[in-house]
Amino acid sequence: MQDFTLYNATVFTGNDVLHGASVRVANGLIQEVCTGGPNDADGIDLRGQWLVPGFVDLQLYGGSDVCLNESPTAETVAHIYQTHLKNGTTSVLPTLYSTSFDRTLKAVEAVRIGQKTAPNGVLGLHVEGPYINPEKRGVHSVTHVRPPVDAELDELLEKGREVIRILTVAPEIFHPEQLSRLLEQTRTTPIRLSVGHSNATYQQATAVFNAGIPLATHLYNAMRPFESREPGTVGAIFDHPTVRASIVADGFHCDWASIRVAKRLLNERLFLISDAMFANPPRPSHALEDLVIQYENGRYTNHEGKLAGSAITLLDAVRNGIQYVGLEPAEAFRMASTVPAEIMGLGNTLGKIQAGFVANLVVLTDALAVSEVIANGQFQNRSR
Repeated sequence: MQDFTLYNATVFTGNDVLHGASVRVANGLIQEVCTGGPNDADGIDLRGQWLVPGFVDLQLYGGSDVCLNESPTAETVAHIYQTHLKNGTTSVLPTLYSTSFDRTLKAVEAVRIGQKTAPNGVLGLHVEGPYINPEKRGVHSVTHVRPPVDAELDELLEKGREVIRILTVAPEIFHPEQLSRLLEQTRTTPIRLSVGHSNATYQQATAVFNAGIPLATHLYNAMRPFESREPGTVGAIFDHPTVRASIVADGFHCDWASIRVAKRLLNERLFLISDAMFANPPRPSHALEDLVIQYENGRYTNHEGKLAGSAITLLDAVRNGIQYVGLEPAEAFRMASTVPAEIMGLGNTLGKIQAGFVANLVVLTDALAVSEVIANGQFQNRSR
């Protein structure tokens, strides 16, 4: 394990911004955060650069070369993690879009291996679909999007209990008894249900949020919109006191003003995801079963022109939030690290620069370019 001190840094702790601060790391953990110079002779002068908690991305499908759906293996999981680690995303939730049950179980096992080989890096699996509304499926496969079947759902929850961390569903396609059972089954597990690809009315969405669903997947996109006489799923998210929603800040999924409005309404309940199909760099095209997409002019689309994930990293989302939405840097960092870590139940170990926390750290220049990435107290971009 590397022991070192980073000093003369502009530190975002997860709560505050400290200028001229020092952070001491030993045994993979943050030992001390203080203002002033280094406490040892082996300090590294950051020359006023940002030192922020490593980003936590709760929805991303692929790395630069391959996505989880096309190759649900441990090698793919490692590739996704390494691709995004370069840009400061030190924790990931590889995501599977609607597919066959067999492929889903393979992804569960692949991510299970990733959790063991990259602790604090691969946090688990996000299963998006297939239990979503066909009317709001976006580019999800018409072949694989399907109503929930009790036996399949039971097996998924049993085999994925220690791996699946988010399960995105459209609650309105479930029978009431099924939905109640799903809520009960997940209540004592690490699995968090999220409303997404949903045509739920305001009343339907509010009811499931009140019943215990804590999350909503990519706000505005693939969900019933807000209207004056039917506030829809979007209105239910805005109106609810506790539900938290992810958002894609790539310039295509949402207008910048829409993100600004959502932030004003949701405040700490809004967080950033990359939603990356491929990134760093984006792959030119992807074809798997009936999903055929192309990368052009900064985005992925299918033959109908529908968006198919994004081509950004979480750092890109942070930069966009600051430059185009008007977020303060500390707030953008919080939306990409502190809040998603808390959502995963890891708010006492990840997402902050505080004594006792895992030393997942990113050094950024004033222009928000990556200088250093540190994962589990280990430098990723330099030798020490």
